[in-house]
Amino acid sequence: MMRPLLSLLSLLASFAYAAPAAPDAPGWQFTLKGNSGIVALEAIVVNPTLVLLFDRAQNDPLQIDDHPAWGGLWNLEHNNITALEVVTNSWCASGAILSNGTMASIGGDPTGFPGNPVIKPGNQAIRLFEPCTSPVGEGCTVIEDPNLVLIEKRWYPSATRIFDGSLLIVGGMHEQAAFYNTDPAASFEFFPRKEQTSRPSAFLERSLPVNLFPRIFALPDGTVFMVANNQTIIYDIEADTETILPDLPNGIAVNPPSDGSAIMLPLSPPDFTPEILVCGGSVFDQTLTSHNFTAQHPASSQCSRITVTPEGIAKGWEVEQMPEARVLHELLHLPNGQILLVNGASTGFSGWNSVNDTVGNSNADNAALVPALYTPSAALGQRFSNAGMPSSGIPRMYHSTATLTPQGNVFIGGSNPNNGSNFTTGFEFPTELRIQTLDPPFMSMERPKILSAPEKLSFGKRVSVPISLPNSLNRQDANVQVSLMDLGFSTHGFQVGARLVFMDATISNNGKTLSFVTPPNGRVYPPGPATIFLTVDDVSSEGVMVMMGSGNPPPTLE
Repeated sequence: MMRPLLSLLSLLASFAYAAPAAPDAPGWQFTLKGNSGIVALEAIVVNPTLVLLFDRAQNDPLQIDDHPAWGGLWNLEHNNITALEVVTNSWCASGAILSNGTMASIGGDPTGFPGNPVIKPGNQAIRLFEPCTSPVGEGCTVIEDPNLVLIEKRWYPSATRIFDGSLLIVGGMHEQAAFYNTDPAASFEFFPRKEQTSRPSAFLERSLPVNLFPRIFALPDGTVFMVANNQTIIYDIEADTETILPDLPNGIAVNPPSDGSAIMLPLSPPDFTPEILVCGGSVFDQTLTSHNFTAQHPASSQCSRITVTPEGIAKGWEVEQMPEARVLHELLHLPNGQILLVNGASTGFSGWNSVNDTVGNSNADNAALVPALYTPSAALGQRFSNAGMPSSGIPRMYHSTATLTPQGNVFIGGSNPNNGSNFTTGFEFPTELRIQTLDPPFMSMERPKILSAPEKLSFGKRVSVPISLPNSLNRQDANVQVSLMDLGFSTHGFQVGARLVFMDATISNNGKTLSFVTPPNGRVYPPGPATIFLTVDDVSSEGVMVMMGSGNPPPTLE
């Protein structure tokens, strides 16, 4: 009499075993998007669907006017590239966007390259890309006026938009050199030009020979925080003075050839107190030549964080550790205020064919393939996590880039630690043309939407815009964040000019209107383009691109 019952139980058990499990919650994932045709050595978002890419003039497959291209527009919707004609060599340039929306690419390499007979020296060049509204870049081009040049020649400079919408240009070197800065442009200048001579900098002299691509941040009081080598200052533009701050702990150098990354953490009302985070790099004897070093030289896992107030400066740097050591990596903002750590290597240096045991041509080895997240508000020791993060599967070494997109995911491209393009099969770190996105979990969810926004926003105003919310997020107790972001200019492990300002915000009871208060002035957010994201319980909308301020050319204070 028991056999039928046992058989029934066995049958039910087999059904239970075979029943599909509940689907896992979506996670972060890398998605292969296509081939860029040029190395994405520098990258900047210029409209909701386009990323402007620059490479050096070399033997890449993308062609224009019967020669290899070194500029292009990557389409985020169609995942293809349109070549742009560039006259000067943009290798190791910097850049930022002016208050009127014009992108300026600053400096570059002084040399040409075989196969590009039209190339002009780039180290005094200024390349302009005016506001481009076409979603496919139709009619949009790089403009180069041979009479519009920098005061000094600059290779490996930094440039960032400041409180009057112009660019402060910092450092670099006059001529090409390997490993160290041996011919320094130890000075500051502005674009558009404000003075006929550059401003000498004791800081840039003192931080030699490791001070290329200074990590610079426009602070919310109008001064500029700078990191070079293991040294830091505040530069007062209006008074032309430098205030020395505490060195980075433990002798960590964070500029090429020991590329660490740095970022200003999100600014929040009412005080907009700035904090700077500096991660990675390495310690090495800067009196030795490059051939004394190895691609296995350990990078540092150290991150140093300082609050830029009198009390915070007196307290000094707070030290914490990344999940792994890195050089050649990037730190960038996410709309919810977290910081993404991506790309890079765990050993070695930037550049190629300089150390005594290059890997292929690369001065670095042991690619860091798994990203990590940093939560600024978490307790010390609990801020970093790479739990559940995927591996990119593609080494992103020297000359790689990453930038947040208006869609809310992260564009990732580049990697070329080689003298020219090297596509050799089986080569350890070949020239990399594949483009990926790193997609946050919310990309596969229903998301909030900002339905429309004014083209221009004034400072210190309350603004209301229509939104729509998924039912799952339309709750009175939901955590609402509205971020005003400069997505930055990605070059050599540094998101130049990147900025996130949180705005006081509320959502109406019916979930259909978002109100927020814009930053009080152009020191908190320098006048110019911005991207607004609405995040509800860590689910972010697509970004809406607006003009913060009048949209007038610099100098402007509104």
